[in-house]
Amino acid sequence: MLPTDPAIALAPDTLTIRVYYEDTDAAGVVYYGSYWRFCERGRTEWLRQRGFDQQQLLTDTGIAFVVRRVEGDYLRAARLDDTLEIVTAVGTLKRASLAFSQKIMRGTELLFDATVTVACLDTRRNRAAAIPDHIRKTLNPGQPG
Repeated sequence: MLPTDPAIALAPDTLTIRVYYEDTDAAGVVYYGSYWRFCERGRTEWLRQRGFDQQQLLTDTGIAFVVRRVEGDYLRAARLDDTLEIVTAVGTLKRASLAFSQKIMRGTELLFDATVTVACLDTRRNRAAAIPDHIRKTLNPGQPG
């Protein structure tokens, strides 16, 4: 079910995770690439909370959201067994792309600050596509499709 309340559609989501050994280097510090995996999980859950199952979207419509651009600032190190919060919110919504603002926090401490732009891809034609109206209306309530 898609949210109809604009506050729900646009609200940031927080995903809580624990750092496991597989996420770290030999010193127990989170490997830099792991931050991007954490962000991917945050975006997936943000979409899921709004009624969009990415696998179902792909199966039903051939539409997928693919990463087009990433920017990230590593500010502090996370370590083995830390509990982290991945905060995900929508930044910019364009015709065929969507930018997410993501922050990885340990308590009140900002560890990683990222912007990830995803493009809407029609996988059947292997081309960029406009974000479908039903998704756009959910992501940008009150605006025309």
